[in-house]
Amino acid sequence: MASSRRQFLAAFGAAAAWPIAARSQPMPLIGFLSAGSLDDPSTAALLAGLAESGLVKGRDFEIEYRTAEGKFDRLPALAADLISRRAAVLVTGGSTSALAAKRATTTIPIVFLGADDPVRFGLVASLSHPGGNATGLNLLTSELTTKRLELLRELAPSTMIVGVLVNPGSPESEPQLKDVQSAADAMGQKIQILSASSESEIDSAFAMLATSPNAALLITNDALFDGRRNRITDLAAAHAIPAVYDRRAYVEVGGLISYGTHYLDGYRRLGSYAAKILRGAKPADLPVEQSTRFELVINAKAAKALRLEIPAKLLALADDVIE
Repeated sequence: MASSRRQFLAAFGAAAAWPIAARSQPMPLIGFLSAGSLDDPSTAALLAGLAESGLVKGRDFEIEYRTAEGKFDRLPALAADLISRRAAVLVTGGSTSALAAKRATTTIPIVFLGADDPVRFGLVASLSHPGGNATGLNLLTSELTTKRLELLRELAPSTMIVGVLVNPGSPESEPQLKDVQSAADAMGQKIQILSASSESEIDSAFAMLATSPNAALLITNDALFDGRRNRITDLAAAHAIPAVYDRRAYVEVGGLISYGTHYLDGYRRLGSYAAKILRGAKPADLPVEQSTRFELVINAKAAKALRLEIPAKLLALADDVIE
């Protein structure tokens, strides 16, 4: 009898350690929804976060990606498609895609990587008690606007006017503009709003700003711009316009300077949250996390091309200087 009991306990313990897919069929599906483009480093970080939590793609879950490529009107249909495939959890990159997912379902758990205040967007009731079916991470993008303007002026001290590139078709544009205007007013900095909702309008915005002497540029967080970062950094170089960005990906392809949340760390933590949901946690019980890792990245080659001398203070503060 004792031997049988030991065998039962051993079998039970082994079963408790089985992967999710071995204990339940079909294998859970993670639906990834983004307003922008598919970014290999970001998706790799998401999968790494899941793996760190003990869940491996193909063994414990499957994942399908749907991206709107900056065309926000596609998001409702993409969200509906993932829901029709019986996704166990929807993971969203950005507040715009999170809003589309939230409007599409009130039952399927949503884990978001929000660029701005999720309470202001109506994604959650509060950061500590989300309620409903959504939770995730807040990247504090707009809250860092003042710092970006300060860094831009420090690196390009002759700046007289700062153009602000914004996509009027994005739900995130209005709160970002309010934050930029507030920061500019506090600093006494003159700004010029440049609206662009297509690649041709991005080209026109740069041409317009280039007519102003000693102009610089701040790029707001937007899926359309992020998916065209090579084009944007090329235009900034061609027009000799110093520009500041919210993430290092721009600087890695030739942009001048960026300051913002460590996006890859955000996606890794997003994977950890998705793992908790797959294991039965309820979004309403998981507080929204705030960004804790930020990075300042400078492209020394871009600065040299613009004939800008990088202050020693900025070099000392930079997390990375790309030569």
